Parts: sequence; structure tokens; C-alpha cells
Amino acid sequence: MADLGSFLTGVRVLDLSQYIPGPMASLFLADMGAHVTKIEPPDGDEMRHLGPRDDQGRPVFYRSMNGGKIIRRMNLKDEAARRDFLELVAESDIVLEGFRPGVMQRLGIDYPVLREANPSIILCSISGYGKNSTLRSSAGHDANYLALMGMLERNGSGRPAFFDPPISDVAGSLFAVTVMLGALHGRSRSGQGCEIDLALADTIMPLQMMQVADYGANRTVPHQGTTYLNGAAAYYEVYRTADEGFVVLGAVELKFWRAFCETAERPDWIERHGDTLPQWALKAELADWFGAKTRSELAETFAAADCCLTVVNDLGEALDQAQVRERQLVRKGPSGELQALFPVWIDGAPPRSRPAPIECETKEK
Repeated sequence: MADLGSFLTGVRVLDLSQYIPGPMASLFLADMGAHVTKIEPPDGDEMRHLGPRDDQGRPVFYRSMNGGKIIRRMNLKDEAARRDFLELVAESDIVLEGFRPGVMQRLGIDYPVLREANPSIILCSISGYGKNSTLRSSAGHDANYLALMGMLERNGSGRPAFFDPPISDVAGSLFAVTVMLGALHGRSRSGQGCEIDLALADTIMPLQMMQVADYGANRTVPHQGTTYLNGAAAYYEVYRTADEGFVVLGAVELKFWRAFCETAERPDWIERHGDTLPQWALKAELADWFGAKTRSELAETFAAADCCLTVVNDLGEALDQAQVRERQLVRKGPSGELQALFPVWIDGAPPRSRPAPIECETKEK
């Protein structure tokens, strides 16, 4: 029987990154069995100071991103620490870093130096805008990348809206994992490492590949309320209920729309699925219909209807519902903390809880 935690057994990763994109990527590698050593500056990852604390005063966000890793503090501006780091590189497969372009070179540990220490090393650099961008030295966060790449403008209601969780940070993590695994596979055939340059802003474009293709073919620029994905369609919309809750209807395909209309006892709506976008009049009728019913009434009415209608849960409600329990997506870690786990089952076995991060006793200053 295969085991997710054995897939990357023997792979050694050095993670120099902080906050979300790099640490999440190395967390997923650790979930698959990689030995991850997280190299932090003398004062630690700055994410230790971000967000809430648990009842023992420990940083919740930081610990959620770094389970199962060895934490070692090194001052890479120090020559002796740099030599120690390069000794670790010689025994590693991947170096992951999240500095702005140019920092690794200033520290004396850029790709040519790493490759001299280990000719087969894979370096994955995650930055905001990439090494050859005119914005390479600019600061940025998720909302900045969404704004730059044309996604922010068309989402929201009346004004652009960004997202929680941050899309480019999380997408950057997943793209990083994908390309690092690909590089490992490529190295197994060629024996050659490589330098990976991943910009968080860039990750937004492939996420909107359909819209990019439509623009290329028809010069279509999607704006708020102009496509079925952002509020123009009655069949794909969030509706308020009588008890001030919400449900979402996702009846994109005609068969689901028909099932919804029949269950709602409104067969007159069926043929209006194809109304020209935006479907303001039909949306208003559905809003009135949903607004006269509570979430529980709707859940009961549509329980057996195959029409893509779902009650909108808050996080607490989501953690308590059947999908999370049955799939064992969230479980308690070694210190009783809740962990959102790698969401796959392997050969019938569910995800396993992660060990806590392990801090080395020696902390180089």
C-alpha cells in the first residue's frame, strides 16, 4: 500500500522563505515525506509575529505553515554561517527562497554559488514580480498582483474586491510544488539541477486562461456583472434568505437548472436559462423567491435535488459539516491544534496529522 508520506522519502529541502508562499510549498513537500529544514534569520520568521496566539502564547499562523519541519536559525550575512549553509546545500536536493531578486546574490548564495556546492541542486525562487521584471524590486501583496493582472477589477460588487485566502500566494505555493516535483523528475533523467524563477503576480494569468483566450479571440474585457462567473447569471449566484443567511445556486448546466426549477415548482423559469446576460430581471425574481425561505427550509427542500444548491457556511459551520468529517480534512495535531491537511487519500488511507515544527537547540547568531 502506498503512503503519501513516503512519496518524497530521501528528498532534502532547505527552505529560506517566510510568510505564506514558500512555507506552504515546503509544507506540502514535507507532507509527501521530504526532509525540510527551514532556515530562518536570527530573530526567526517574521510570520511568528503575525496573527493570533494559542492558549500557550504560540503563533497560530506560523505553526500551521511549518509542521513537520526542522527549524534552524542562521545569520547568512556571517561568513561562518554561510559556509555551514553551503555544507547543507551539498547534501540537499532543493533550495527554496522567497527574497526579492538580488538578495541571494548579495548574501553570496545565488544559483552559481549553490551549483558549485552541489551541481545537481534545484533552486526555486519565489518573488513578487520575477527576476527580469521592471518591477523586480517593488513591494507587493496579493491584492497588488490581482490589480496588476486584471482580475481584481471584475470581481466584487460596485467596487473591486480581493479574496481571503490570498489567491496568488496560495497559487504560487501550488505552482512551486508542481514545478519542483517536475524538476526532481527531470533531474532523475538528466542528472541536471536548474534555477526556477516564479513570480507571484505571474500566477494570476494561467488562472484566468479562459478569459485570456476570449480576449484573444474576441477582444472581450470582462467587467463586474458581465459573465456568469461574476454575477451576470441568475443560475450562478448567491441569494439572501429570509433568516439573513445565504445560499449559492450553481446550476450552470441546463440539466441542473431544470432540476432546480422543477423542485422550486417554477417550471416557467426553465426556458429562461438562456436569457441574455446580464439576467437582471430573472435574478430579481429568484431573489424574491429565495428571500421568502430560510436556509433550513431550502436545505430540506433541495436535499434530494441534483441542482448544485448549497447553503453558505461560515468557517465554524464548515468545520462541523459532513464533508470535512468524512474526508478527515481537518484533524488535531500533536499539541491539540487543528490542522488543515493535504487533501488526498492514498490507497484508501486518509491524510495524517503533521508533527509539530522542531526547533534546533543551537541558534546561530
